Amino acid sequence: MDLFEKAGKMLIGTRMRMLNERLSADAAAIFNLYGTDMEIKWFPVFYMLSQEGELAVTDIAQRIGHSHPSVSKIVREMVKNGMAVETKDPADKRRNLVSLSEKAKEILPQLEKQYVDVTRAVECILDQSKHNLWKATEEFEYLLDQKSMLARVREERRKREMSEVEIIDYTPQYQADFKRLNLEWIEQFFKTEETDLKMLNDPQGYILDNGGFIYVALYDKKPVGVIALIKMENEEFDFELAKMGVSPAAQGKGIGWLLGQKVIEKAKAEGARNLYLESNTILKPAVNLYRKMGFRKVAGHYTPYERCNIQMVLDLE
Repeated sequence: MDLFEKAGKMLIGTRMRMLNERLSADAAAIFNLYGTDMEIKWFPVFYMLSQEGELAVTDIAQRIGHSHPSVSKIVREMVKNGMAVETKDPADKRRNLVSLSEKAKEILPQLEKQYVDVTRAVECILDQSKHNLWKATEEFEYLLDQKSMLARVREERRKREMSEVEIIDYTPQYQADFKRLNLEWIEQFFKTEETDLKMLNDPQGYILDNGGFIYVALYDKKPVGVIALIKMENEEFDFELAKMGVSPAAQGKGIGWLLGQKVIEKAKAEGARNLYLESNTILKPAVNLYRKMGFRKVAGHYTPYERCNIQMVLDLE
């Protein structure tokens, strides 16, 4: 089909639905062929009852992998058409048990013949196929159980968006963006402090001229994230990761991770033993990101910020 040749694997759901519709049409004709008064959608419930004898709706739903409301609807239809009966559970009067009716049991011998013929027909198709669809479907379902299609698409989307992010060296043309992207998160959660203004108003004099570095993340050629690597003047820590801000519109694309990796790589290239940072636990996504990068909590160090309630360090040696 031309559609599948052009659109490819992204239409796997559509293709499987069309295959299901094709097989379902044949299944309806097969039931008629054997003279069995059976709706296709009833068959999983019918088959389970034929094997187990008597079950509650909840038990049926668990065994066939359908929702409780779906099975309840099927049971009501089967009862209405004389294919099933409901009785009170002797052990629990609050729930009903479902079993096949006498009418349904009468067609079981004919269905047994149908089972044999259908199974052999399916086996014939599988034998003629280069790839065993039955085993492949089992494997596909297993893999989806491990991680859903939605989760996999989200993962691939994140990878693609991260690959489209460009991390560049700071230049004076990005001074306003450096200030804006930091004030966005500072003013949302805290108050702007004197040390903030010193850095944001004069990043050249306060950070770069003192041996530090600043990087800018571009997405679609627009500045959406910034980070600073500040040279520290003490014997315990070499550099500080600071002033990392990502535009709310660009969050979820892994930009914070990319910026963090950039300053870690730069600190290592500068021969740093460690990388220090200060934050606040109200910024849970940021703190979780730092932990993912390998930072560990430390305490007892001087800070110029009132908002700081957590200090962390990453050992680079």
